[in-house]
Amino acid sequence: MSTNPLISIEGIRKIFYTDDIETWALNDFHLQINQGEYVCISGHSGCGKSTLLSIMGLLSSSTEGKYFLDGREVAGLDQKQKAMIRNREIGFVFQAFNLIAEMSVEENVALPLTYRNEITRKERKVMVDAALEKVEMGHRKTHMPSQLSGGQQQRVAIARAMVGSPRILLADEPTGNVDSKNAQNVMDLLGVLHQQGSTICMVTHDPRFAALANREVVLFDGKVVDDHVNTARPVEKNILAG
Repeated sequence: MSTNPLISIEGIRKIFYTDDIETWALNDFHLQINQGEYVCISGHSGCGKSTLLSIMGLLSSSTEGKYFLDGREVAGLDQKQKAMIRNREIGFVFQAFNLIAEMSVEENVALPLTYRNEITRKERKVMVDAALEKVEMGHRKTHMPSQLSGGQQQRVAIARAMVGSPRILLADEPTGNVDSKNAQNVMDLLGVLHQQGSTICMVTHDPRFAALANREVVLFDGKVVDDHVNTARPVEKNILAG
């Protein structure tokens, strides 16, 4: 097993240019995340949270600085290599569920596996069924997204993110499009996945949900202003409600 941090970010800057205006989304940013951690990135709107997650997920690049994923610097990777890493090592959960309306639940969850030629159709079915059972949505696998509630759609999105056993799950405001009850259910599910060994990095503006992570990193104007362990973190539920 590697002794490197799973994610190591060193002095990253991200600058957006609009006409003659420079906007510094991240400024001399440093962060390390180890395998098995559950980290929350919090802070006010516009502080750089989603920009950071986009860089971590190889969806965008930094203007300056270095990013190492399991000891490998990502700057030298071409787009094909980045796409392969996103498919195999990084799971994404977004505020918008991003399910494909024309596909059933099981087809949505299977989608990341269709790009992995080494996985047979039979193996794919086993993996999809296991992922749906983990989020308690196996009984809905033939349904279409339009037949599901918001909370159920987010569970399916989490199953899709986890089906390929990624090294890290990146969740960007995963409770943003669900009501308060389903938001708590989503957070309970993330807690259970962490108990089962998943490494999770979640962006949220909600202090109630930030407190559920093992560790909270607070951003302000693109910099880390606090990085602490949540010693009073509640114990996750083992059985999900609803």
